[in-house]
Amino acid sequence: MKIVIPGGTGQVGTILERALTAQGYDVVVLTRHPRGERQVHWDGATLGDWVREIDGSDAVINLAGRSVSCRYTPENLAAMMNSRVDSARVVGEAIAKAARPPAVWLQMSTATIYAHRFDAANDEHTGLIGGDEAGVPGYWEFSVRIARSWEAAQAQAATPATRKVALRSAMVMSPDRGGVFDVLSWLTRIGLGGPVAGGRQYVSWIHDHDFVRAVRFLIERDDLAGAVNLAAPGPLPQRDLMRALRSAWRMPVGLPATGWMAEIGALALRTDTELLLKSRRVVPERLTDAGFSFHYPQWQPAAVDLARRRRAL
Repeated sequence: MKIVIPGGTGQVGTILERALTAQGYDVVVLTRHPRGERQVHWDGATLGDWVREIDGSDAVINLAGRSVSCRYTPENLAAMMNSRVDSARVVGEAIAKAARPPAVWLQMSTATIYAHRFDAANDEHTGLIGGDEAGVPGYWEFSVRIARSWEAAQAQAATPATRKVALRSAMVMSPDRGGVFDVLSWLTRIGLGGPVAGGRQYVSWIHDHDFVRAVRFLIERDDLAGAVNLAAPGPLPQRDLMRALRSAWRMPVGLPATGWMAEIGALALRTDTELLLKSRRVVPERLTDAGFSFHYPQWQPAAVDLARRRRAL
């Protein structure tokens, strides 16, 4: 089976390419800066020679988009929007032109599309789409707008022979250097792994092995289309997530951080506090209803496994 991964050189793409190649798939990565034999140049916005890789492939997994781990300046927000919408649009154009289009197009989206809330979990059927919540910074709405535009670009593509799935992914936790788990682990090991702004906000996450398994499941299950939440069934408050992470790293102390301290920390890490403070309480109802079984449904054993693998690197 040939799988094409536009934007496949980031953390999530590296996880997928490594795992799917090891499992015997022929994986081609589309990237602005090709380095390997199975990497092909594209610019993420216009058709080019790379469309030959789409024609005759079995599946496309589009991960392209500027990283959200940055300061939310107007320039960065525009780049986040344009890189996602343009790449989804041009992937749709390539599939539409293919003589032998892929059977399935998995389009990366984000669990951030859902509302900041504490009262109930967001599933695909009854979840609240965000953007108009009271009591949150107004600029958080732009993240939701990006997600909706991202999904709309896929939905509007004229690809009748190709099944389309929007992957509303939570944070993918892997032991790789530079990923979310690595950053949280570093903060934990230096004693800063405590609750942020009280720690009530929910964190949704997915173990990297389950992420790969879910992607394979969605490729193989031809009855699943539309938005699918890629998140473990056990979202939990940030304070509990960090407590379990401290336990996994055998770190007895985790200093708490107030909201203004989080602002300073986010500035130092060149990221934004929305990633820390928005309550993302997301559950994978469509996956579990379809029979998918998570190897790591709860955070405590996931954190132990990830810390063990991180130590081995």
